[in-house]
Parts: sequence; C-alpha cells; structure tokens
Amino acid sequence: MLMHPQLATGIVGYGAYVPRYRLPSSEVNRVWHDGLDAPPITEKSVPGPDEDTVTMSIEAARNALARAGIPPASLGAVWVGSESHPYAVKPTSSIVAEAIGAVPHALGADWQFACKAGTEALQAAIALVGSGMAQHAMAIGMDTAQGRPGDALEYTAAAGGAAYILGGAQECIAVLEGSTSWISDTPDFWRRPGEHYPEHAGRFTGDPAYFRHVLAAAQQLLQGLGVTPRDVDHAVFHQPNLRFPLRASRELGFSRQQLEAGLLVDRVGNAYAGSSMLGLSAVLDVAEPGQRILQVSFGSGAGSDALLWRVTERLAQRRNLAPSTAQYIGRRVVVDYAQYARYRGKLA
Repeated sequence: MLMHPQLATGIVGYGAYVPRYRLPSSEVNRVWHDGLDAPPITEKSVPGPDEDTVTMSIEAARNALARAGIPPASLGAVWVGSESHPYAVKPTSSIVAEAIGAVPHALGADWQFACKAGTEALQAAIALVGSGMAQHAMAIGMDTAQGRPGDALEYTAAAGGAAYILGGAQECIAVLEGSTSWISDTPDFWRRPGEHYPEHAGRFTGDPAYFRHVLAAAQQLLQGLGVTPRDVDHAVFHQPNLRFPLRASRELGFSRQQLEAGLLVDRVGNAYAGSSMLGLSAVLDVAEPGQRILQVSFGSGAGSDALLWRVTERLAQRRNLAPSTAQYIGRRVVVDYAQYARYRGKLA
C-alpha cells in the first residue's frame, strides 16, 4: 500500500553520529579464524566505554536541531529506534528529550523492529506531523550492535546512526513523495530475553529475508509513484554487508554510482537501526536541489520500509550548520581486538 501523509511533510533537519573507534576486520579474522577467512568489510565503528545509544542519540539530535533552526520545545515527539537501548525498563527517548530541552510537552517512545526500528520511528513521525497533530517530530535510528565473539556478525555489528526532524513541506530540506512498508513473519534473526548476543539463521538472512522484503517494498513504492530507477539520483539500502545492497540495487535496476554517496558499510560496518538512516544523512550532505533519494530499510523478523525524498533548495543553506557524516567517519582511531573486547564488555 502506497502511503501519503494528509499534509505535505518532509525533513526539516538531520544529524549523524559515528563513534571515532574502528576495529579492522583483519583483527577479528586474526583472533578467531587464523587469518584464513575472507572478511566481508574493511572495518567497523566501535563505541567508546562512555558511549551508548543514549549519548549518541543526543549528539545526533543536537546536530538535527542545529540544521533545523527550531526551538526544541516545538518537537511534539522524540522517538528512538534501536536494538540496543541501554535499559530493559526505562525509555531512551525521555533521556534524549530531557537532554535536548524537548520536555515536558512531548510524546516519547522507544521503537523496536530489529534494524528497521529507525525507519519505523520515521514513519510514525511523518504520520504525526502529516496528520496535523504536531508541528515537528524527531525520529532517531541509533545502535551499538553486538555480535557473539567469533560469529560472522562480529565482523559487521557496529555503532552509529542519525536523527531527523520532520515538519511541514514549506520549511523542508527534503519533501516526502511517498512511502511503503512490507512485513512478514520470517525468523532470520532473533535474541530472547536475557541473552547477550543475537542468533541468526545464516544464509537464510539473505534469501528469503533481506531480498524478499527490500525488493518488494522498493518495487511497490516505485510502481505506486510511477517512478523508475532512472528518475532517482541516489539510493540507500540497509547495509548488513557490502554484497546485499549491491545485489538489491542491481535487481532493482540501480547503478553502483547511484549507491555511492550512501554506501558506508565498508568504513563503518552495519549500524543496525542506524544503517539506512546514516546512509541517508551521508546523501543529504552532498545532494542537490531537485534530486530524488530512495531510502529502503530492512529489519529482521522481518520487514522493510521504503521512502522517496525530493531535495529542496533549502538544503544547501542548512547542511553546513552541523558536522557532516563524512567528518564523523574521518575522525578515525584504530583499536585492536583486546581494546574492542574491553570497550564492548566481552570479558566476563
């Protein structure tokens, strides 16, 4: 089903955050696979010992507010999508809202849907603003993902994400043209209560999980809007590794060039709920007025959200008001596996 908000809605401000620490995949390979494996990416971001989903969300939220140029009190909602909320019982959203000055007259909620928790919050924020119930709403996708030591996930499970402020089209830097969502009960990835690390179904996470949902959501959106891949300037897909978004883009008819600006996984890893949100922020850092951006998330369990954005002339005036995604990625400090294990609490 093609979805349109009642009132024209879009992105008013955005902000990214990526931790400075990097673990090369060669370190995971050296420690667990005797250097014989073929790592799926070059390196991944690692949160420092004083960083979590809350602290990173606050940084991204402040960047989004700086670009939006609005008072925090105008936010009708602060919603945080993540797989790694620091509390089992206590909302991340209320801490973030308090830190940025959006309390007390705001909705606050933590969203979960594996790696599409960020776009789930984004869809809800669009609906809230698009219905006229709020002037602005903030949606954040942020994670500090974990992989079991030695598991294939450890190569890619990373940290980072982005925050978006939604508002009326008259003040937007990118207007929403439409969106779709596609879900099913596909048990490709899960973590039961009390378990520290997630389990996954190996190659099953590609077919029928990732590709079935990503392709269906994207095709439904493009067909519903009467748009072809040639009408789109940039495409951003969820990035669990390098192969998946490249294959999905080929099957949909997109070129590598259309993916390039938002393809961050080889330098950042898979930021889970922050993955497509971070890719979108990287594209907004370089996009030109009139360009279209396709954003497609994926969450295990499973589902995909697809959104099509059109950039306005206001973007060029606002993007330099906060650090770019590339600036966060560029402040890179390499750690070895021992430092990584200490930072991530893997020593029990």
